Amino acid sequence: MELTSGIFKAAENVYKNNRGSILRTIIYTIGHFMIAITVLMLVADVSFMIALTDAIVEPIANSIWYFILDKWWASKSAK
Repeated sequence: MELTSGIFKAAENVYKNNRGSILRTIIYTIGHFMIAITVLMLVADVSFMIALTDAIVEPIANSIWYFILDKWWASKSAK
């Protein structure tokens, strides 16, 4: 119980201290999904569900790739 309330309190503090950035990030993300879906449907002529899946999965894959690249880069530049 105490751990859960601590997590919620920490999340509340993060939200209060970064409200503007979080809101802009959410709006940007929604816009990214909408743009990606539209482009895929128009350019690749795929269905909405395929475009939606790609619009969600592709940024996640890019995030993982970036994290791996950043870890590797930081390990090489630290030497």
